[in-house]
Amino acid sequence: MAERIELEIDGRLVAVPAGSTVAAAIACAMADTEGSGVITRRSVTGDLRGPLCGMGVCQECRVTIDGRAHRLACQTLSAAGMRVETAAAEGGART
Repeated sequence: MAERIELEIDGRLVAVPAGSTVAAAIACAMADTEGSGVITRRSVTGDLRGPLCGMGVCQECRVTIDGRAHRLACQTLSAAGMRVETAAAEGGART
């Protein structure tokens, strides 16, 4: 069984296999939230956005990681103790 790490996504602890991207961790965190889909940010007009290409080109997966805004969730590996903030959290930032 793969080693698991814990990180915080929008104030909620999530355990994922070591080596998972932040985008995958967000998907795991939202999997039990009925009908929410994977939400990472809001556009400048307020529309909810999420990962599209999975390889960093579209930049729709931007989140705040450990206080640093505009990090690409699909290109960042999860780390134990990491704090991730998305637009799914109440008052989510527009990026």
